[in-house]
This record gives sequence, C-alpha cells and structure tokens, in this order.
Amino acid sequence: MYKLIDGKKLAREMRTKIKQDVDGYKQQTGKEIGLAVVLVGEDPASQVYVRNKIKACEEVGIRSYAYYLDAGTAQARVEELIKSLAVDNKINGILVQLPLPGHLDSKKILELIPYAKDVDGFSAENIGRLCMNEPCLVACTPNGVMKMFESEGISLSGKNAVVIGRSNIVGKPMAMLLTNANATVTLCHSKTADLKEKCLSADIVVAAIGKAKFITADMIKQGAVVIDVGMNRDENGKLCGDVDFENVKEKCSYITPVPGGVGPMTITMLMYNTYLSAKRS
Repeated sequence: MYKLIDGKKLAREMRTKIKQDVDGYKQQTGKEIGLAVVLVGEDPASQVYVRNKIKACEEVGIRSYAYYLDAGTAQARVEELIKSLAVDNKINGILVQLPLPGHLDSKKILELIPYAKDVDGFSAENIGRLCMNEPCLVACTPNGVMKMFESEGISLSGKNAVVIGRSNIVGKPMAMLLTNANATVTLCHSKTADLKEKCLSADIVVAAIGKAKFITADMIKQGAVVIDVGMNRDENGKLCGDVDFENVKEKCSYITPVPGGVGPMTITMLMYNTYLSAKRS
C-alpha cells in the first residue's frame, strides 16, 4: 500500500515555522526581511507566480517589493534595477521571474544578483557550493523535495536514485543534493539509452522531464519512492505530472500527487531561503 506525500500539508507546517523564525528575527534585530520580485512583461503564468510569491511573503511576515516593467524595457534599465537592489540593505533576496522577454539577456541579468541574495539558488557560486557540499542557498524545488524525504523519514543513504531531467533549476541540483545525502545517483535525460532499465533499478525516482504521464508502471519497481516534479496538462486539459499516477501508485511505497505535491513546497522554500539570507547577513 502506497503513502501519499502531501506537499500542501508540509508546506503549511513549514510556513508556520518560517513565520515564527521571521518574527524572532524582527524582534532580535528590529529589522524587516525584504524580498524583491522583478517581473518584465505581461506573461499570464508569470503574473500568477508573482502574485503567489507576494501572498506567501505576507503569510510569513516577509516584506515584498514588486517591480513591474513593460515587456519592451531595455536591457540597461533591467540591469540598473538589479544593481540598485544588490546594494540595497532593505533587500535580502532578489528574484527575477523567468522567462524574460526574448530581447533580454537573462544570463547577464541573473549574474548581477549577488550570491547571498540569490534566493532562487541559480547562481554559479551557489551551485558550486552545493557541488562541494558547503553552506549555500539551494534551488527551491529540489530543496523542497529533500524536505519531503525528511518529513517522511525516508532514508537516502546507500539507495539507488534516478533523476530524470538535467535542468539547472531542478535536475542537476537534485542530483547533487541526493549525492550529498549519500545516495548513488544516475542523472538521466532525453538522450539516455535504456531509461526503463535504469528506472527499474531505482529505489527513488525523481521525474522532472516535462512530459505528461511519461513515467509508466512498467518503469517502476515494487516499493520505490516516486517524486513527480512535472506540471503538465493531459489530453483533457487537466493538470497532471510526468508520472502516470493512477497506474504507478500501486507499485510505490511513497508517491507525490500533481497538483498538491512538490508544487506548494517550491514557494515555501523560497520563503525559507529569504529568511536564511537575512539571517546570514
């Protein structure tokens, strides 16, 4: 019998704790904690994400500073804004909502965020520190997955883990976090040969490939832990993950649903990183 890992419930519990930590920080220092969110353009999905992030800030007592720029804003103007936020003592975290409009060089813009304020955990310095297992701000989604393992008491040491997807945002940091937790990790992607065999040997499967219901029951061994990071729409336009949940669940010891699994943890870990950034400064 499988157990569902409830991301909504865990996110609520963590936000309660983060709020206590933020309140304690304010009492101790007499200072607010500030998160700057930069949105360029009117992408509807990005607008929803930004609203959710601002709402989460209110919930845990972090002050949000939202900067809305027109889709046609010049590179120099965006760079100027990031440079000013980088030296602003009120701001503990800077988040640039991706994707940016095509004419902007996002790599150049993101590189202007100091690693201590890089609450997304995307900077070369934070990724390098993660690789060396040193203190850093960790990418929110993979870090949220690690909290899920922790909350269920799932031991990772000595386990075979397969991560499907090699993005800088999820796949690569996920593989590093699992390695740092003493799992033996195989990082798979669209060019991997024998993906099914690799999955069948895994005690833990993290799917972050961006293809609806791609992971099927014949790819999962009995008793595996399956974490679904995907967010797709199925043939009926209904939200679904990268895992064929209905058919895979019966083979699992633990599985995350979509929606209500990894998703709620991502913004929660963003709040956690912003608090951590303030505390470390």
